[in-house]
Amino acid sequence: MAFHSGFVAIVGRPNVGKSTLLNTLIGQKIAIMSDKPQTTRNRIQGVLTRESEQIVFLDTPGIHKPKHRLGDYMVRVAEHTLQEVDVILFVVDVTEKFDDRDQHIIELLRRVQTPTFLVVNKIDAVSPAQILPVIESYRHHLTFQEVLPISARAKDNTDTLVDLLVPLLPEGPKYYPADQVTDYPERFIVAELIREKVLQLTREEIPHSVAVNVEQMQHKEENDVLYISANIFTERTSQKAILIGKNGDMLKRVGSLARYDIERLLGSKSFLELWVKVKKDWRNQEHMLRSFGFHE
Repeated sequence: MAFHSGFVAIVGRPNVGKSTLLNTLIGQKIAIMSDKPQTTRNRIQGVLTRESEQIVFLDTPGIHKPKHRLGDYMVRVAEHTLQEVDVILFVVDVTEKFDDRDQHIIELLRRVQTPTFLVVNKIDAVSPAQILPVIESYRHHLTFQEVLPISARAKDNTDTLVDLLVPLLPEGPKYYPADQVTDYPERFIVAELIREKVLQLTREEIPHSVAVNVEQMQHKEENDVLYISANIFTERTSQKAILIGKNGDMLKRVGSLARYDIERLLGSKSFLELWVKVKKDWRNQEHMLRSFGFHE
């Protein structure tokens, strides 16, 4: 039997559930999740390998109107991805109406010849009667290869989604070992897990001004503990105070929750040391963006 492999982009406006869908399809958490828009900043690559096929999913940053250089980078990453894949999954939120942001994505999709699925997410949040009008509002603007209502969180129709993708994959090699689920290094995933906890625990002024850099990861064999030192960068001194919290309580909560996920991911006990530093206006500084790994 011939082996098939290919690349599938997951695109859509912010906060429609793209990262949740990626994690569900892979069967493991590799992309961070939050109810804050624009959580994903890089193109996260997840690998699903089955007996006769391998699908490499690319979870892209939400396409939005950028307000700084980091935003410009995020949108460029998402747009360039459309040129590089075999199939595109355009993910929309069934609880939200079609708007200008969707129209912008539709215009981008019209420029490529790539087969595109309309993936209508969060159907567990509405009645069945509410789904069809949403589908028709998108069909009015673009012809889709497939249209599939799903719930990424409830894993409803996600297996069907994979089965629909397989016939569109070309014959090809196994790009990654069968047990590999992402091509990102452990330091990147650990940094993202720490940033996820900041997003979950802090108020509106904090989330988008935060970056995390893992300075050190060292496994000590004598006590079988992974020692991790990481810096949390933000743009203002007032934000640093919020991130640390009274008597360091906020930073302790971030560390405790992040350590739990890190230990589940890496299968090792860990000691996590966090520091908060201020880098003024880092999202508009090219050298800072590159130091945090934001480059095309």
